[in-house]
Amino acid sequence: MKKRFSVEQIVAVLKQAELGLSVADFTRKVGISEQAFYRRK
Repeated sequence: MKKRFSVEQIVAVLKQAELGLSVADFTRKVGISEQAFYRRK
């Protein structure tokens, strides 16, 4: 079953990504793929 995120959760994750971590490290920490990150961005 796919794990779904709410709009609020996605926005919070994208704001955290702006803090300066590399995309690979950040997506690993959050538990999403890099492809999902760029698609939502």
